[in-house]
Amino acid sequence: MSEQKTKVAEPRVDAPADHSTPATNPFQNFLKGSAGRNLGLVIALVLLLVVGAVTSGDRFLNLENMLTILRYASIIGVVSIGVTFVITAGGIDLSVGSVLGLTTVVASLSSVQLAATQSSWILMVVVALGVGALAGLINGLVVAYGNVVSFIATLAMLVGARGLAELISGRSTQIVNNRDFLQVLRADFLGVSVLIWIFVIVAVAGWFLLNRTTFGRRTVAIGGNLEAARLAGIKVKRHMVSLYVLAGVTAGIGGVMFLGRTTAGTSTHGLLLELDVIAAVVVGGTLLIGGRGTIMGTVLGVLIFSTLVNVFTQNNLDTSVQALARGLILVVAVLLQQRFATRGGRTRKAKLKPAKV
Repeated sequence: MSEQKTKVAEPRVDAPADHSTPATNPFQNFLKGSAGRNLGLVIALVLLLVVGAVTSGDRFLNLENMLTILRYASIIGVVSIGVTFVITAGGIDLSVGSVLGLTTVVASLSSVQLAATQSSWILMVVVALGVGALAGLINGLVVAYGNVVSFIATLAMLVGARGLAELISGRSTQIVNNRDFLQVLRADFLGVSVLIWIFVIVAVAGWFLLNRTTFGRRTVAIGGNLEAARLAGIKVKRHMVSLYVLAGVTAGIGGVMFLGRTTAGTSTHGLLLELDVIAAVVVGGTLLIGGRGTIMGTVLGVLIFSTLVNVFTQNNLDTSVQALARGLILVVAVLLQQRFATRGGRTRKAKLKPAKV
């Protein structure tokens, strides 16, 4: 019987597993970042300008029309800055249009104008900002401490503020007679309307507050994960109240600008403004589910919609077509947001459930 030699299998040495992160395309990383998203908005804005130039020619490209676009965007833009903070934190504010209308009515009351004439036109501004802040405070308290879903709470304020404005004004238009107030708000500085300068100042202040302060970081943290923010020591309820007050103040600023532009206060000011504001914020790249906000994107979103309205107006197109186009843009923006929110197999659908603050 021949001896059989059994071969002993040598241990197999596998190549070390590569746990390093796969190389990514730098261009793709750029597009995924805030700079890439803003670049897309800039391209969309430029395309709209090109369309306007081709269809309307010199009427569209002249300096006066460009300033008209900016003036139209200024009031919506100021209000949008405040709403950006609320949406970044995972909330919503449907009442800003009605609050704006209420501020114009209260600030243009004959008693307020008389007191402003005897003291200073700044009193009208203070009254408008105070009314807006008070409305925002009520919204914040109901949402944060009343545990009412922000959609319902601000919807109630939308109806209530509009009704209060109608009661105070008797559904009549109140003319602004304070000359100093009108002289300041209707003036130009360096050839540019004061309303545009107000928009620029509010946008810069909003960008700094969101991106360079603890207040902004807390806002993003609450929108990203409310429970984690609470465990990290953030006073979530107090912070949410301050965000709604901020939105109310920007609505008050918008009311002052409305008074300066129209020289009248009425309960119809700001009607459906909240829809334009939310559309501009969402198109700008702020996530509706919270956790990401961008002031620069909001500014670009406002400019895109105001330019779109101007292009349609220059070409005498029906307002129904304008509404359809804006609705399509908003739907596309939300679809893109959903794609970004679920990238890499990580979904954030759970955040859509209302959480107690």
